[in-house]
Amino acid sequence: MSETMGKKQLLLQTFSLLVGFMVWTLLAPLFPEIVKDIPEAAAHQALIVALPTVLGSLLRIPFSIMTNKIGARLVFLASFIFLLIPVFYLSMATTTTDLIIAAVFLGIGGATFSIGVTALPKYYDKNKHGFVNGVYGMGNIGTAVTSFGAPVLAGLFGGWQAAVQTYLIVLALFALLQFFIGDREEKKVNLPLGKQFREAITDYRFYLLNYWYFITFGVFVAFGIFLPNFLVTYFGLSTADAGFRTAGFIVIATLLRPVGGWLGDKYDPITMVIVSFIGLTFSGLLLSFTYESLLLFTIGCLATSVFAGIGNGLVFKFVPMYFSSQAGIANGFVAMMGGLGGFFPPLVMQATYEATGTYMLAFHLLTGACVIALFTMLYLRSRVKANRI
Repeated sequence: MSETMGKKQLLLQTFSLLVGFMVWTLLAPLFPEIVKDIPEAAAHQALIVALPTVLGSLLRIPFSIMTNKIGARLVFLASFIFLLIPVFYLSMATTTTDLIIAAVFLGIGGATFSIGVTALPKYYDKNKHGFVNGVYGMGNIGTAVTSFGAPVLAGLFGGWQAAVQTYLIVLALFALLQFFIGDREEKKVNLPLGKQFREAITDYRFYLLNYWYFITFGVFVAFGIFLPNFLVTYFGLSTADAGFRTAGFIVIATLLRPVGGWLGDKYDPITMVIVSFIGLTFSGLLLSFTYESLLLFTIGCLATSVFAGIGNGLVFKFVPMYFSSQAGIANGFVAMMGGLGGFFPPLVMQATYEATGTYMLAFHLLTGACVIALFTMLYLRSRVKANRI
């Protein structure tokens, strides 16, 4: 497969991922406006804004497998067509139940991440896989587009319902783009799934990558969900200001993702991922003790976005490096764990706040998870040096 076609598909699939993530995270930045019309939804906020991550995570495994079998073009196309339904349904929502139903199926937007990380490495040499997956991962910036843009659209068009309906146009456009310029000749991979699964789950590195991505991508998603309403309710910022700050967090993490992939290509990827997790550990500590100050909290968030972004790019350097023959299974599981990593933290943060009256414990838990990850990385490096893997 030519690298020229690879560049074309990298561009198309990166922007397609951007659209998927725009839809995936549609609820969180609009929630302060939604509860004005559906006030009873406020009591279920943490669950509703986190629900898209569930389906968006679980579907990453079948999306990865289907990409290998039928190609990225058809999987993206089907995803965008189906997403028209929950987006339209959300724009008509009048009850908490409506919001919950729409939230679940918006998760399909997050599942699209598995498509590109499975398809795009087929076009490139192994020494470019980290950078290519990092560039594709920049489609995560769709979260920032929605965090900043959705509240602005709601203001321009006179309500959150109209803002949601503009997403129908974007989805339809990208469905057409995939239909007409998606690669119809993409190489298909149809290895026995049972064999792929057995080989993956018997390799200890499979579990390490799942855990690392659970943290790095989980932090990215969780902060994107948590920050908009937290900044409004805790620091008293406007919805637009909170959306802008959240977008800044997302943009930084997203732009640094290809940097992480490039570092993994150019230098020892294990050393690089250790450095990124040391940074995450210290940023978690900073957030633990300074979140009552907007300035210090902002610094902690910026540090978190830097090291999470680099870590996201680094982890997907390892997947094709260690699991080239089990790409469908490995990509799906690692991507799924990253998505699930974004589901639990907002719930944990709400639970710890209700139990203790502070978010300090939640940030301590993030720090502890990073420290555990560091020990696993040191273990992997020792195995590499001993030539026992």
